Amino acid sequence: MAPVRLRHPKGVATLQLDFDALSVQDLQQQIFQVSEIPPSQQDIRSGYPPQSLILIPELPLSSLGLKAGEQIIVNQKAPSPTRGYPPPTASRSPPAPVSEPDAPPPASTGPANVPTSSGILVHRVVPDDNSCLFSSVALIFEQDIGKAQKMRQIVADGIRKDKGTYDEAILGAPRDKYIATILKPSTWGGAIELGILAKHFKTEIASIDVETGRIDQFSSQSSNGYREHGRCLVVYSGIHYDAATLAPTVGAPDEWHQSIFPITSAGMSDPILQAAKQLASILRERRAFTNTATFELKCEQCGKGLKGEKDARAHAQETGHVQFGEF
Repeated sequence: MAPVRLRHPKGVATLQLDFDALSVQDLQQQIFQVSEIPPSQQDIRSGYPPQSLILIPELPLSSLGLKAGEQIIVNQKAPSPTRGYPPPTASRSPPAPVSEPDAPPPASTGPANVPTSSGILVHRVVPDDNSCLFSSVALIFEQDIGKAQKMRQIVADGIRKDKGTYDEAILGAPRDKYIATILKPSTWGGAIELGILAKHFKTEIASIDVETGRIDQFSSQSSNGYREHGRCLVVYSGIHYDAATLAPTVGAPDEWHQSIFPITSAGMSDPILQAAKQLASILRERRAFTNTATFELKCEQCGKGLKGEKDARAHAQETGHVQFGEF
């Protein structure tokens, strides 16, 4: 273990870090525990004069080039206007028909929402704590974001039971290691986890990408193309997942929200998906997304230019180089 001095808005602390064993994400979690600044809002600086570090959570801590005894400074970046609202719970009301949404001008404050003739599709914000995908799914199916760990266990069990589908090639890691990792509260979830959860709940999970408006649909599809228990919505900002539910009015009590919707038509013509696209447009106008795929990086060890987090991860695996800077 090596000591690193941390200056943050609430004071000073000393972190004990294992540069060889920990990841950047592990450092961000330690900083969060001390400073209460969420990982996605951390601006970490080191050196003199202090320079912002390039934070790629999956890379080893050594990629930051920190040394024992060094001082780092963390400040909180301004959150998106759509973040920071108390995480509500949702109820699973009986499905109701949803009509085509209007196109209202986006409000600049408050949770984004889209009026429909059947109610208001509302952006439901969950905590920014590395379990956002699992919290969003727990909100939808369990009416309790506190059951995020239960969602992780469902994923782990799904992988254990289906060795044919979830092999090492698909998971990108040995099966036992992947299962152990996904059970940790600090580990992010993604497409694999959404697919397993959709199959478990026999409900399509439609994931709306804020930046592009693309909708990825995860489900076990029946022969006629429809799903047994309908559809639910999650909203993806590039680094964070939230839920979207239907309320009778803006500001309605949490228990009045509908989180599972009937599938009334095939493809993207379904009215709830059209409403979801409009919701993504409002969030996009608020700049409530992060593009981790297009920012340009340079390997500080060999000088190679890289584009986005995916290239950086691949380069690190191929070469062992773990120090990156921004062009």
